Amino acid sequence: PESEARPPPSPSHAPLRGRIVPSDEIRFVDVPIVTPAGDLLINNISFSVRRGMNVFIIGPNGCGKSSLFRILGELWPLLGGELHKPPPHEIFYIPQRPYFPEGSLRDQIIYPDTEEECYQKGCTDWELEELFGMVRLKYLLNRCPYGWDTWNDWDERLSGGEKQRLAMA
Repeated sequence: PESEARPPPSPSHAPLRGRIVPSDEIRFVDVPIVTPAGDLLINNISFSVRRGMNVFIIGPNGCGKSSLFRILGELWPLLGGELHKPPPHEIFYIPQRPYFPEGSLRDQIIYPDTEEECYQKGCTDWELEELFGMVRLKYLLNRCPYGWDTWNDWDERLSGGEKQRLAMA
């Protein structure tokens, strides 16, 4: 019947979103670490890292160490709490192992944006080529029969050094 009381949605089905706050430091405040598949790795974590601090993160495989950086880099959604962080031009991430989404060469450099989002932000292929030049990968465009639109299994196609440089672009 329509008048029956229903329980509130479970936390795993509730549309949760955290808040990103511009800051001079990195600070996680009650942030849950949840994989894109919905697996809860850490219920909530709070810590701060000020400019100039050295931090060593240890733990067993699969406990959420790399996931912290995926959330910090906004590759994974912030599902709760607050994330205080410097603006993108003041922070740089060097991944342990670069992530390459399925897609074109362009997709590799603009991820997590889509091509449409990239163009809406005013991004041009010329600027992407400039970035490739900065990390010494311009020659890749010549190796790709369709240029930026070439699709490939980039994790298999690129050498270790090319993967690292592409991740920095």
